[in-house]
Amino acid sequence: MKLLNGKIAIVTGGSGDIGRSIVKTFYKHGANIIFTFFSSEKEAKQLAFELKSSVEAYQIDLSNLSSSENLVKKVIKKYGSIDILVNNAGIIKDNFLLKISKEDWDSVIKTNLYSVFNLTKYAIYPMIKQKKGSIINMSSVIGITGNIGQSNYAASKAGIIGFTKSIARELGKKNIRCNAIAPGYITTKLNSHLQSKIKKNWIKNIPLKRPGTPQDIANCTLFLASDLSNYITGSVLNVNGGLI
Repeated sequence: MKLLNGKIAIVTGGSGDIGRSIVKTFYKHGANIIFTFFSSEKEAKQLAFELKSSVEAYQIDLSNLSSSENLVKKVIKKYGSIDILVNNAGIIKDNFLLKISKEDWDSVIKTNLYSVFNLTKYAIYPMIKQKKGSIINMSSVIGITGNIGQSNYAASKAGIIGFTKSIARELGKKNIRCNAIAPGYITTKLNSHLQSKIKKNWIKNIPLKRPGTPQDIANCTLFLASDLSNYITGSVLNVNGGLI
């Protein structure tokens, strides 16, 4: 059974570990996918070549408002609609507050939070017109609990949760759903810099006693994108093995 057969989906950050799993999962379920990337050109081209039909890759800076608008215009011109938006793009630049630079603060907020605002702002126009749509925003367990040395990342991910709940209230009457996913400790390149001792402590505190995988997140994204979740909006789905 293909849960997204014929639907048009935009997935940001599609060349990363989680984004790539989402793109592949959506592809298996029949969606036409437009995914974005910023710097991982090799990975993006490889993914687009691997899946070939029904998948397109765009290199774009989503923290730029006009770039986000232009992307939506291109998608509408070719496909005529947008059924699903997955705001997954994100970066980390960890440091203690005393040492964090304004540049690192700004870059994390712009990439992680501005991009969600920018793309959602324009993607909702076709959704309103067709009176249906699903928006999934990628937050984090850190946006709920906070974490030492991650004030910029935590602020961006907490902002996504507030944004999600607000948009769900604004657009519910238009039959547009907006939900967030808050991954816990997921094995990706993004957290590969963590020391093994830190990783062991994280796993120790996870009731399921293992880290999550990108596929775990992709499966939940598929659920929220599909009609199986038609009566779910304004929710934060914690995918963390019981961490919180």
